[in-house]
Amino acid sequence: MAVDFNNTEIAFHLKSDSELERAYFLFKMISIEPLVRIGTAATNFALKAHLPVEGLIRSTVFDHFCGGVDKMDCTPTIDKMYASRVYSVLDYSVEGKGIESQFDLALDTILDLIKFSKDREALPIAVFKPSAFGSFDLYQKISEKKTLTTSEKEEWQRIKVRFETVCAYGKLNNVKILIDAEESWIQDAVDDLVLELMETFNTDALIVYSTLQTYRWDRLDYLKKIHIKAIQNNFKLGFKVVRGAYMEKERKRAKELSYISPICETKEITDALFNSTITYILSNLNSIHLFIGTHNEESSQLALDLMAESHILNNDSRIWFGQLYGMSDHISFNLAEHGYNVAKYVPFGPIKDVMPYLIRRAEENTSVAGQTSRELALIKKEKQRRNV
Repeated sequence: MAVDFNNTEIAFHLKSDSELERAYFLFKMISIEPLVRIGTAATNFALKAHLPVEGLIRSTVFDHFCGGVDKMDCTPTIDKMYASRVYSVLDYSVEGKGIESQFDLALDTILDLIKFSKDREALPIAVFKPSAFGSFDLYQKISEKKTLTTSEKEEWQRIKVRFETVCAYGKLNNVKILIDAEESWIQDAVDDLVLELMETFNTDALIVYSTLQTYRWDRLDYLKKIHIKAIQNNFKLGFKVVRGAYMEKERKRAKELSYISPICETKEITDALFNSTITYILSNLNSIHLFIGTHNEESSQLALDLMAESHILNNDSRIWFGQLYGMSDHISFNLAEHGYNVAKYVPFGPIKDVMPYLIRRAEENTSVAGQTSRELALIKKEKQRRNV
């Protein structure tokens, strides 16, 4: 089914004129790489020096890309989007401190979010990163198949309990659990653990989703391999499919340690692999559910075409589309207008603690010139429409 992603009236109907102007200003700044570098350095300095800049950050970049400082602060944004048939996935975007007390605090935070989501139809999914629940080094050691010490085995058991606790609580409260991807050198440990959880919890309704980063050339083969296991053992798979988030870091490490990079050589190959992966899943919906995490119009349209060809209903509960809050409203709201299941990832947390996320967001947008220029063109078009 054709969806007009150029319909800016629908895309930006929730934005006031001043919010639209702010969006234009922010993406204009993000499009200038030297300004991003200078702004990042200045912001970090100001926060470390305890200068009174949080109000300025809140009224500009924070309010555009984040829902609020806590879950209640996010409620107006959640409700406003849900009134336009766009769901929310609250993402506590505070960097982990890498110690046991912080892992337990992250667990408590996710459980609290699930409880908060229980009676709110606008919040069908909870999300967390594996590194929020355990040591990065331990994930790496397990991924590398190294022998664990007794204390490391105990630590790994605590990580597994955290994962299991979240999934069980999600099932109890009818909230889906989406587990984000990590760097390739710790992902094997995550994959094995999440596959066990899918086998446990995805027998009736689908509760647990993992994440496939398709800038990795091995991900479709991995999916096909575990799909066989899922069919044999009578459980369902759930996957969020994205292009990926750690490309420069991945390539740099592969070069430094002299191993074959896990990253596709070109964006074109990545795009093709992303499209092949969602095509494979859409042809196997009886056993794999799909969350399409993309800001790419062509991939979104491909999914719509494949759904139409297979006579899959727009609101089929096995298929979700997702974009980040503050970006690609032309995809999110136009899809929702046509009855597709759409969820915005809504980051939240204390302003100072969320700054690393916001800085990454600015840097990623700077490196993807097409994304930023597309946002600017659409905002400009809407400004002109309103001024006619």
